[in-house]
Amino acid sequence: MKSAVFDLMPQRLRLSLAKLGGDIALARRKRGLTTAMMAERLGVARTTYVRVEKGDPTVAMGTYAMTLFVLGLGTPFADLADARHDDQGLLLDAERVPKRVRVRKTPRAT
Repeated sequence: MKSAVFDLMPQRLRLSLAKLGGDIALARRKRGLTTAMMAERLGVARTTYVRVEKGDPTVAMGTYAMTLFVLGLGTPFADLADARHDDQGLLLDAERVPKRVRVRKTPRAT
């Protein structure tokens, strides 16, 4: 049974996940690991790991992160949404900077 998440997901995103899964499968095979070995190292069922290699969007993000870590590909999620690389967010911040700054007068204490 397909998840509603899959139906709602834009095709470009589905293709991106499928590519990620294919890249993970290739990296696993290059390292001479079986799907059963990967599943054991990840602490998930073999069927869950097979879904990772298919790019299933219902698999937990933590499983994808752990998969990349186990394959020695580091922690790629660390900088994925880093505010320093968020061009749209940086533009929005720049638009919010005031044109001029005024010092508020405070009442004098006598």
